[in-house]
Amino acid sequence: MQNYFELLDGKLSLNGVALLSEVPNNVSFSSFSSICHSSDAPVSLFQKAQSLSHKGGFLGFSQEQPLDRLMNSLGKFSDRKFLSIFRFKTWWSTMWVGSSGSDLQMESQWLLLDVPELRSYVLILPLIEAKFRSALHPGPNGQVMICAESGSTHVRASSFRAIAYVHVSDNPYNLMKEAYGAVRVYLDTFRLLEEKSVPPLVDRFGWCTWDAFYLTVEPVGIWHGVKNFSEGGVPPRFLIIDDGWQSISLDDQETLEDAKNLVLGGTQMTARMWRFTECEKFKKYKAGTMLAKDAPSFDTKRPKLLIAKAIEVEHAEKARDKAIQAGIVIDLSEFELKIEVLKRELKEMFDGEQDGKSVSSNENGYCASCYCESEDVGMKAFTKDLRTKFKELDDVYVWQALCGAWGGVRPGATHLDSKVVPIKVSPGLDGTMDDLAVVKIVEGGIGLVHPDQAVDYYESMHSYLAGVGITGVKVDVIQTLEYICEDYGGRVDLAKAYYNGLSRSLVKNFNGTGLISSMQQCNDFFFLGTRQISLGRVGDDFWFQDPNGDPMGVYWLQGVHMIHCAYNSMWMGQIIQPDWDMFQSDHICAKFHAGSRAICGGPVYVSDSVGGQDFDLIKKLVFPDGTIPRCQHFALPTRGCLFKNPLFDNNTILKIWNLNKFGGVIGAFNCQGAGWDPKERRIKGYSKCYKPMSCSVHVRDIEWDQNTEAIDLSNAEEYAVYLIESDLLYCVASTSNAIKITIQPSSFEIFSIVPIKKLGAMTKFAPIGLTNMFNSGGTIQELEYSFGNKFQTSVNIKVKGAGKFLAYSSDAPERCYLNGVEMDFEWSSDGKLALILPWIEDSDGISDVGFIF
Repeated sequence: MQNYFELLDGKLSLNGVALLSEVPNNVSFSSFSSICHSSDAPVSLFQKAQSLSHKGGFLGFSQEQPLDRLMNSLGKFSDRKFLSIFRFKTWWSTMWVGSSGSDLQMESQWLLLDVPELRSYVLILPLIEAKFRSALHPGPNGQVMICAESGSTHVRASSFRAIAYVHVSDNPYNLMKEAYGAVRVYLDTFRLLEEKSVPPLVDRFGWCTWDAFYLTVEPVGIWHGVKNFSEGGVPPRFLIIDDGWQSISLDDQETLEDAKNLVLGGTQMTARMWRFTECEKFKKYKAGTMLAKDAPSFDTKRPKLLIAKAIEVEHAEKARDKAIQAGIVIDLSEFELKIEVLKRELKEMFDGEQDGKSVSSNENGYCASCYCESEDVGMKAFTKDLRTKFKELDDVYVWQALCGAWGGVRPGATHLDSKVVPIKVSPGLDGTMDDLAVVKIVEGGIGLVHPDQAVDYYESMHSYLAGVGITGVKVDVIQTLEYICEDYGGRVDLAKAYYNGLSRSLVKNFNGTGLISSMQQCNDFFFLGTRQISLGRVGDDFWFQDPNGDPMGVYWLQGVHMIHCAYNSMWMGQIIQPDWDMFQSDHICAKFHAGSRAICGGPVYVSDSVGGQDFDLIKKLVFPDGTIPRCQHFALPTRGCLFKNPLFDNNTILKIWNLNKFGGVIGAFNCQGAGWDPKERRIKGYSKCYKPMSCSVHVRDIEWDQNTEAIDLSNAEEYAVYLIESDLLYCVASTSNAIKITIQPSSFEIFSIVPIKKLGAMTKFAPIGLTNMFNSGGTIQELEYSFGNKFQTSVNIKVKGAGKFLAYSSDAPERCYLNGVEMDFEWSSDGKLALILPWIEDSDGISDVGFIF
C-alpha cells in the first residue's frame, strides 16, 4: 500500500496536505518497511507494525561535518494547532500547545499536529539512532528544529537515516499506540506496557515517608505511621522508605561514617553512598523493640520542629547568596553568624534526642564497620517486625538514586571502581528552569561506578536489600547519565550499560517488577531503560507549597501537577503504568488530588505525617483491606483538551477519561491558575485565571474503544450519569446534549457513566456503585442480568466495599437481596435505588446484591 506521507519539492505532505514546508534538501524520508525489515519483537507486534507501515515513516538528515551535537531544520509550519511534551527540568516533562514551529519549547519529546482537513492527527517523534538521541527545538520563522546529540565530544556523526518517526491516525489515542508500537519494533531496545507485568502495588494503597520526615526518617516514626493508618481503617499494603535510610557521607568527612543532621532535600545532594547497607539509625534497630509492651512512643511534633529549623537555615543561606549575587554587601559576617547560630540550634535539637537509645545500642549487636545481616538488628529485624505486626503489609520499598545516592558512590569506599565525574549540562537544557538539584549536582559531581561494573553495582546493592526483606526500590534521579557520559561512549552507551545492570537486578532480586522509576521523563530513558521497568512517575513532585514562596496560598502548583500527569500519560502510558505520585491527605487541596488519583488507573499512596491523616478522605479512595477500586485503563485527557491549555487559557477545564469494568468515568478538574512562562523559564502563578470555569461533559468524551472489553459499552442508547460531588443522577440518551457544569478553582467533579439496560418492556436499570467512593463504578466486580419469563427479571451484582450502593432504576424492584437475605431498600421516582452494604471480611469485602423486577 502506498505511503500516506510524501517528501517532495521541499514539502512533507500527508495525502496532499502540506504539514511542513521549506524542508531543507538534506532532509530525507524513508518508509517504515524500507528500514525495518526484521525485529526481535514478538511476531504479533512485528506483523501489526508492518500492517500499519503505510501510515508512518522515518525522517533523517545529513550534514558535511561530523559533530557530537547537530541541529537541523525539518521544515516549518504555522497556523496549525499542536500539542507537545517538553522537558521543563532535566528530569520532568510537561505539555505545551501552540500553532507554529517557533512556539515549541526546547527539548520537546514529541509533537502532535492537528490535521482537521483530513480529520487526522500526525505525530513527530524524535528517536535514538546509533549513539545519538534527539529532541525537537523551536526555530525562527516557524521552523521545527531537530537536535541530535551524543553527549561526548569523542562520539561524532554527520548523517542519520531514522532520527525521527512520523505517523498518522484519525484517532489520537490509537496514534500513540501505533507510533510507539512501530518504534518499539524498530528500535527493539524497550518493551511496551502490554508486554510486561506491573507490580502488585498498583492495586493497593500505600504510604511514602518523604513529606512525613524528609531525611529524618527512622524506624520508630515509620512504625507509628503504619500503625496510625491501620488503626484508622486504611492499612497500607505497601510502604516506601524514602530518601534518608542510606549510608551516605560528604567528601569533607575524612572517616567513613554517616553524614549528620540532614533534614531537607538539598542538604544531601552532594553526599555519596559509602556502603550498600542501611545507615546507623536503621542499623541500631533491635528485633522486637516495637513489638514489646513498652515500645518507644513517638513525638509527632519532632519532625515538624526539625523541618522548621532546617527551613530557617535554608532561608538564611538563600538571603546570604542573594546578597552576594546583588553585589551590594561587602561584609557577610552578619549573614554567616546567623547561619552558624541556626545550624548550632539544629545540631542541639538532634543531640538532645540521644539518637538510637530507644531502639538499641552497640552492645546489642550493632557493628558499624561491617555488613550485618543478623536477624536481631538492623533493617532485616525492622522489616520482620513490621510484617509480624501489620499482616496486610505486602511490600516494603526503599529509595535510591540511579547512581546510588544523589552524589553517586564514594570512591574507595566499596569494592567497586568509582570515580567522581564532573558535570557537563547539555546546551539543550538552557531553556529549562533553574533547579536546586542540578545546582547541587554540578557543585559536587557524581561518583560514577564504571559502566563495566554496572551489573555488579546493582547486584551488590539489591541482593543485600532483598536479603533484609525489601521487595522493591524507588529509583530516583534517573536522568543524570547524560551529564557524565563524556568519557564513557556518550549518553546512549552509558545508559545502555546502566539500564542493563538495573534490569538484570530487577529480575533477580525484585520479582521482575519491584521498581518505581522517577525523575526519568526523557526519551532516552523510555527508549533504552524500560525493557523490564513497568511502573513510573508521570508528574513532577507533589509540592504541598511552593518552596520559593506561594503567591496564591498553596493552591497554584496543584493543578500543574495534574496537567503533568494527564498529558505525560499519553506517551509514557504506552511503555509503563503511569504513577500519579503521592499527596498529603490533610493538605488544603487534598480532595482535589484525591479525586484525580481515584480515577488515574494507577497506585494510590500518600505522604502524610504521623498523626496527620484525613481518614474520611482516604476512605473515599481505599477499601478497608488496603486495596483500591482501580480503573481498567490509565487516565488521559479528552479530545477536547488536546490542543488547549487547561492551566492559564482562562477557559479550559481539564477533563480526563477512564474505564471501569461496566462503565466509564470522566473527571473534570479546574486546574487554571499557573503554568510555564517561556520568557522567565519557570512555572508561575496566573492569578487572573484562578476562578470558576464552566465545561460540558458528554458520554462521547469517553474513548470506549481503547479497551476491547469496553467497546460494547459504547453501543447503549441511554446512560445513567452520576455526579459524585453534586450527588446528582441523570438518565441521558447517547444523542442528548452534554451536561453543563461550573467548577470552582482547585475543585472537581467526577462523572460515573454506565450504560442503561432495558429489563422487559418498561424497566431500565444501571448500577452506579458505592457513592462514598470517588470511583464508584470501580466497586462493581461482576454484573449479570437474568431474563426469566416475561413477567420477571433479576439483576445480580457483586460489589466490593462498604457504604451506600446506588443504581439507576426507572421502577422500584419487587424484592432486594443482600448475600441471599431479603433486605429493605430505598427507591425514589427520580430513579435512585439505594442500599447500605456492610464490609464482610470473610468474603474480602464483596457483597452479593440481587434485585427482582
